[in-house]
Amino acid sequence: MDDRAARVRVSGPLAEHAEGFRVMLAGRGYAPSSAAGLLQLMAHLSRWLAQQDRSAGGLAPATVERFLVARRAAGYRRCLSARGIAPLLEYLEAAGLAISVTPPEAPGSDLIAGYRKYLVAERGLAASTVRNYLDAAGLLAAQARLESLTAGEVTGFVLAQCRERSAGSAAVLVTGLRSLLRYLHLAGVTSVSLAGAVPSAASASPLPEAVGPSQASRLLESCDRGTAGGLRDYAVLVLLVRLGLRAGEVAAMELGDIDWRAGQFAIRGKGGRLDQLPLPADAGQAIASWLRGGRPGCSCRQVFTTLLAPLGPLTSKAVSAIVTRAARRGGMTAVTAHGLRHGAATGLLGAGASLPEVGQVLRHASMLNTARYARVDHAALSMVARPWPEAAR
Repeated sequence: MDDRAARVRVSGPLAEHAEGFRVMLAGRGYAPSSAAGLLQLMAHLSRWLAQQDRSAGGLAPATVERFLVARRAAGYRRCLSARGIAPLLEYLEAAGLAISVTPPEAPGSDLIAGYRKYLVAERGLAASTVRNYLDAAGLLAAQARLESLTAGEVTGFVLAQCRERSAGSAAVLVTGLRSLLRYLHLAGVTSVSLAGAVPSAASASPLPEAVGPSQASRLLESCDRGTAGGLRDYAVLVLLVRLGLRAGEVAAMELGDIDWRAGQFAIRGKGGRLDQLPLPADAGQAIASWLRGGRPGCSCRQVFTTLLAPLGPLTSKAVSAIVTRAARRGGMTAVTAHGLRHGAATGLLGAGASLPEVGQVLRHASMLNTARYARVDHAALSMVARPWPEAAR
């Protein structure tokens, strides 16, 4: 960080925390002017606390709001809202000085907290799956008491919810509710398992439309590899197109997961599963170009990061957004990261790969998952079809 941030002097109760804040801002890639502005904000807050004869500890939301009122009255024009001072509050909260706002307790919150622990510790589910299951649990808890559920309430809730949902969304809801109801029985909350009261989704969700080779080429060609953003987006897209990775798997890749000498890398899949895959030459070259010529200095271990401060790892939603933007640049619509995964699968089938081989590449835990791809290939479908009984011929 240049001298602009170093020249800011913080006196008062927050003085001892100024250097730590400087280091955090530098690690997150803030521009010198932005870092200096945030340190000046810290200096103002520290002076105000001293004037109010307050210590640095226990900075409650009401105190923060009074400071912002005083800051506006003093004629300051920047960092005048809770959002504007969020980086400083985040640092102070991590240091144990600020108190975050506690949301009102949701219905059934104790049970749902126990359910969360069960999903993470006992079942080892991926974070995205845990979120989906907890969303379903929260919806049910908002409309019925979990401690006194009846089969009729469960069935009525599902029918009402699924009227406004797509087949895929309904299937996610149904799966999450069955998981919750099995947990409630295991935990002794309900005397019997009510999972059987959850109706089946109306129909199996269709496969997303697979992205063909010509569309994939247009996505890759849309990236301007003369820019840092283009290098990153190109590397992300190569992994999605060539290897059929999930968006979350691309986002979770860490620098230490790549074994450059062996030409392979580790994939952090669903349920904490760790698989080793060969790293194709074009994918390795794309990643290396991003690391050498585009990735900003960042303390996080993930391969793919944001480009603007605060620097940090990409999320799975950000990876999906890269696909959406590339499709828009290429003049295409309805292209998704999952569509690229299905494109990789159908491409393998078209090249003569067997369903078990496709399942290995996509790292499916069950052949039943891979068998869904047979719906787009009649020859592959014959591999999973049961023989017609002799007596019925």
